[in-house]
Amino acid sequence: MPDTRPTILVVEDEPPIAETITYALKTEGFAPLWRTTGREALATLAQQPVALVVLDIGLPDMSGFDVCRELRRLSAVPVIFLTARSAEVDRIVGLELGADDYLAKPFSPRELTARVRAVLRRTGTGPVAAAPASDGVWRHDAARCRISYRGQVLELARNEYRLLAVLVAAPGRVFSRDQLMTAAWDDPGAALDRTVDAHIKLLRAKLREIAPAADPIVTHRGLGYALREET
Repeated sequence: MPDTRPTILVVEDEPPIAETITYALKTEGFAPLWRTTGREALATLAQQPVALVVLDIGLPDMSGFDVCRELRRLSAVPVIFLTARSAEVDRIVGLELGADDYLAKPFSPRELTARVRAVLRRTGTGPVAAAPASDGVWRHDAARCRISYRGQVLELARNEYRLLAVLVAAPGRVFSRDQLMTAAWDDPGAALDRTVDAHIKLLRAKLREIAPAADPIVTHRGLGYALREET
């Protein structure tokens, strides 16, 4: 019988820390993979899908920042940084590297697993975060960076995918343009409000090709955008 547990890639070169993390993840129902270097992690990610990456910044062969940059060229998989330099990471989380969260060492295993669940729930990845709109209207295969609408897979550019994934994860929730820029763009500071609007327009055009009469992305004037709650 295939293993349906969400796979979590742990990239940590200190065995005591890695063993504590993998044990905690197994206990909470995840399937952890442990790698000790950035290159090993990138090779693993190129070969198999994972639900989330727990990534130490201080790796022996390359910086965790560099690993995240390389990773973001291939995938939108969620990333949680582990670091002893919380102030430095706090300035970059959600910005050009596209990390989803961070934990400063030392941390409790319970806090880490709670953060993993929260990120998976927020990003709509894994069985622990089944999207409310996945009832035949939407389907988000985060491991393959693929979103289906009414049974048809959408052909999406990277930023279109990231933008739509945020909306699909929380139908009915209104996201500001700033929130969408932070989630979808590698450098949100360089994006403009009209850039989000342009991508929303492109998404709507692709959705109309599948269901001409539907308009699933709702504009909230002065606030932002939300995905229509469909049943």
